[in-house]
Amino acid sequence: MEMMKREDRIGEFLIPHLNDFIFDELSDSYLEKIGVKDVMSQVPVPIRRTELNSITLLAIARNMAFVMGCNPNFEYVENYKAFILTAFDKRFAQGLIADGVDGVQKSDFDYACIQFRAAMIIDPENIDAYYCYGRACKDAYEMGEEEDFIARFKAESIEAFEIVTLKKPDFAEAYYFLGYGYINLGLYVKAKLTWDEFMKLSDDEEKKKEIEERLAQLIDPVEIESGYNLVLSGKYAEGIEVLSKYKEGAYENWWPLWFYMGTAYQGLDMVGEAIENYLKVLKLSPSNLEAMKELVRCYEVVGDAEKVEKYTKKIGVVEENREKDRILAMETKNQKLS
Repeated sequence: MEMMKREDRIGEFLIPHLNDFIFDELSDSYLEKIGVKDVMSQVPVPIRRTELNSITLLAIARNMAFVMGCNPNFEYVENYKAFILTAFDKRFAQGLIADGVDGVQKSDFDYACIQFRAAMIIDPENIDAYYCYGRACKDAYEMGEEEDFIARFKAESIEAFEIVTLKKPDFAEAYYFLGYGYINLGLYVKAKLTWDEFMKLSDDEEKKKEIEERLAQLIDPVEIESGYNLVLSGKYAEGIEVLSKYKEGAYENWWPLWFYMGTAYQGLDMVGEAIENYLKVLKLSPSNLEAMKELVRCYEVVGDAEKVEKYTKKIGVVEENREKDRILAMETKNQKLS
């Protein structure tokens, strides 16, 4: 997770914590004394408002780490990293990880994620930082309520576990949690492959029994996903053949089944059948924007202006409500931090 080279998914939830700091410059004589004048001259350093009368080298380094964890794209991240590695070394990351674990135990997931993110910047090869970050993001989204928050932290969690498996392919626990992450995204084939790897690597008999049961439950979802993939690759008739087997029974209330059936019929220019399936999606998932958008397209094809207007208005209402929910969640978050 090269945090300086991509958009930060969860920064907007963490950056408000920077309100606890003021920024000031250290004297050139002090910087020269500790050997960082070349990277820190005229660079503002973060100082907690509660520490104005007790500023130490360790406190400065920890504050710099905290700022980096809140905002990996902060202007002076590279200066702060150089300061920490010069004044201490990359083992400083281990202390941050320990602090993050303590934050998790207190259910302070913001603090935990900030510490783990900082550790990843200071020591990019530290497997523990990525693994703990994945766990913290997972715990955060499982306790979250707002849709955007859950989606962003879920994506961070999955990416962190993926990086662990790349950096340390024999780390069984990463495959365990990554499989569940894929399940949450409806990526059943990926989940199966990931858990197959876990079963090869793990010595934890209790967890292996758990995953063995999960794998048995994945047989039908994996086949259904293969049907989705046929549809997405333009093999509409073949996709319909696979998916139609699940129209009755355990998966009849699984809205993605009907959505992809609709997509397949739409691809075959069977617009009436496509509309039927998209309407089924909305019975099961009333605020499903993608189904509404496809219905608008279908009704445009058949020239039903009244239905085009109806679903266009519904799309507007859903999008407006989601934006209101997002703003309210952010305002509530900021009030808690202030």
